[in-house]
Amino acid sequence: MMATFGTGSRRHPRSRGRTWSRTGPDRATLAVVGLGCAIAGFFVLGIVLGPAAIVCGRLATGRTRAGSRPVPAVAALVLGAIDTVLAVLWLIGAAPSGHGIL
Repeated sequence: MMATFGTGSRRHPRSRGRTWSRTGPDRATLAVVGLGCAIAGFFVLGIVLGPAAIVCGRLATGRTRAGSRPVPAVAALVLGAIDTVLAVLWLIGAAPSGHGIL
């Protein structure tokens, strides 16, 4: 008989897929991360955090168009889009007029 570690009542130990996700973070986590990026983007680095919020929100909503979507994921999409538009407008407004290269 071979000596084994962790012999118990279960024949098969808990699979790694149940404790560590191999497909990436779940949708609820992505929605919260996207919402955090969108809110932080209003204060700093909106040109970077806005698109990050859009991507996280889009991944959190899933692939299906039908059915209910989680509120934080939709909020991350909307606030990320607003954040990106405001950052682009701010960059256009901050550019000097008539004294550039072109």
